[in-house]
Amino acid sequence: MKESNNNKNAHKKLSRFLSMLLRHKPEVLGITLSEEGWTDTQILLDKMNATGRKIDINILTTIVETNDKKRYAFNADKSQIRANQGHSVKVNLGYHEKTPPKTLFHGTARKNVDSIFKIGIEKRNRHQVHLSSTQETAIKVGQRHGKAVVLIVLSEEMHKDGFKFYESDNGVWLTDHVPVKYLTTQA
Repeated sequence: MKESNNNKNAHKKLSRFLSMLLRHKPEVLGITLSEEGWTDTQILLDKMNATGRKIDINILTTIVETNDKKRYAFNADKSQIRANQGHSVKVNLGYHEKTPPKTLFHGTARKNVDSIFKIGIEKRNRHQVHLSSTQETAIKVGQRHGKAVVLIVLSEEMHKDGFKFYESDNGVWLTDHVPVKYLTTQA
């Protein structure tokens, strides 16, 4: 059964709120995140409903399963939920170092390119820099902030030079910093 536009819009708003809670400000609802970023699903639902947001486990499951960026994950029995990456609060998601592909991609807005080619890609207020394995995903990321530019990251070379890479459960590649010398654009 297709989801109605009203449901899609409502779910999108709930997803944005969920992202803010699970990645940046759990204190807004008074929830706590474990060291690994998990929080109790039922407590989250109860506190969201107490603020007038109409959400139940079925709606939450739909949001988790249909989020185009796969931002969220449940544990095996859905008693816990967390964001897969992008936190500005301290968590340890337990990702293990992994060898990256030869190149990865970083989508950004055109207005950021000059700065990036001076200082590299910094994690800023996030735990790590986010990189994509496809140009298409990088374009989508870059478009959120203006006209998209895709930067090519020479990840294999970085890895050989001692930089560590991790891959999140939703396929986002993570590293601490991308120095300028490992960046290029398409000709």
